[in-house]
Amino acid sequence: MIGEFDLIKRYLLKAPHGTRADGYPLSGVQEAADNAIAPPASETAAILSQDAPTGYSSSAPGGATPGVALGAGDDAALLVPTAGHQIVVSVDTSVADVHFPADAPAHAIGYRSLAVSLSDLAAMGATPRWCLLALTLPEVDEAWVAAFSRGFHELANQHRLALVGGDVTRGERAVSVTVMGELPLRRALRRDGAKAGELIAVTGPLGSACAGLKRWQQGNRNIEHDPLLHAYLYPNPKTAAGRVLLEHASAGMDISDGLVADLHHLCAASHVGAELELDHLPITSDVVDELGNKGAINAALYGGDDYQLLVTLAPSALSDARAALAKCGETLTVIGRTTQGPSHVGTTNGDILQPNGWQHFHRDSATR
Repeated sequence: MIGEFDLIKRYLLKAPHGTRADGYPLSGVQEAADNAIAPPASETAAILSQDAPTGYSSSAPGGATPGVALGAGDDAALLVPTAGHQIVVSVDTSVADVHFPADAPAHAIGYRSLAVSLSDLAAMGATPRWCLLALTLPEVDEAWVAAFSRGFHELANQHRLALVGGDVTRGERAVSVTVMGELPLRRALRRDGAKAGELIAVTGPLGSACAGLKRWQQGNRNIEHDPLLHAYLYPNPKTAAGRVLLEHASAGMDISDGLVADLHHLCAASHVGAELELDHLPITSDVVDELGNKGAINAALYGGDDYQLLVTLAPSALSDARAALAKCGETLTVIGRTTQGPSHVGTTNGDILQPNGWQHFHRDSATR
């Protein structure tokens, strides 16, 4: 039976340019560190081949992966940030039948597990650089791991993200991903920067993932042709939008636990209130067709797993923010305004919206 280290080498890791088979730089740690001063410029090599004697494929020419002085193969990786930048770090754990259906395709699980972590970097306005992966499996299933790896690396390639280490162990299926990115020193899109009288906006449709989960639970498996299933299983981390909004927004976060729950977090951190215009919530016709008008609004408010960015910004900044976002194919929809405290979330009709989003230890929480 294949061992954990062979499993890691064969399917999960990718050989960075300019590294030996064991993960050490071809030209030495110092040279790799010197090369890391430049921003990310190239994607990593293809998935490791099992044809090489050690399970690693041969290194491709062209210099070390930027910022990686020592990759996977030793007890820890050595990373070198771009000069004048700070490191942004976040970790997410996804558990089968809690965060994703256990019978979901392995490719989707790999993609989704990385996407939800990258969304945290997007929320801060950071540029993704490196990640770590810890995978817990009930048994060795090489076909499953290979498909998982393809999904994971498909998204990693899109964001020029280098996997620099990880672990595989036995137990109930779970995936933990630690992502690391960079921000210029003393810059970040935080939750505590909102001021009363600002606009509240989101980067895209809400409620689609909730409707997609419902379709999955009803037995629909046509992921390729169903936009709602795709929204749930293949969320799109808004990293480009986050970098744009770093220049225009006063506060921000991603929507993972549900719009109302996450807006409560932002309001509490910024000591402001929020007033939403429910008629302005961006909801697709597919969601309305699936859930009805009332169900669609409820999904947009409380469903979670949308991984859109939720931001506040001054009214005077809206036009420039939208123009900048349009250049990277993104949009911004105004859904309300911040108010003077207390830090509650309500509607223009005077209703108070309770933070009834996702809670891990709430008995009524369902698979998300």
